[in-house]
Amino acid sequence: MGRERLNIQISKLHGDAILPTQGSEQAAGWDLYALETTIVKKNATVMIRTGLAIAIPSGWEGQIRCRSSLGKRGMILPNGVGTIDSDYRGELKVLASYIGEGEEMMIEKGERVAQLLFAPVPTVRFEEVDHDLLGQTSRGSGGFGSTGQF
Repeated sequence: MGRERLNIQISKLHGDAILPTQGSEQAAGWDLYALETTIVKKNATVMIRTGLAIAIPSGWEGQIRCRSSLGKRGMILPNGVGTIDSDYRGELKVLASYIGEGEEMMIEKGERVAQLLFAPVPTVRFEEVDHDLLGQTSRGSGGFGSTGQF
């Protein structure tokens, strides 16, 4: 079964911007590259520029996720996964924080800093109903940690 083809228009906003690449033919994400060297101080948050803008088709979203190699060095995305809506046309930026051992982390110009994935967005219509009409499940209202054992 083949994968669905999604055509994404992309624009370099800066001459040094690097177009996204895949690490392998079956990779889910596209690597995003730092436009410029950026220092991320410990417990601080910065926006790492990519120098790219894209046009995501209606009905889709982009997701910016941390690369595991940078997570291993102490970089996290404070918002977990960054969402790019299909109507956004500004520069793609990676919101990053450093929680590693040293006082700061340097992201070099041209370094792979995140992965860009694409996902369909369904049309959702909420229908308000009485709580009893939501139905019963074995989990019920059990929340955080209620389905596993510690």
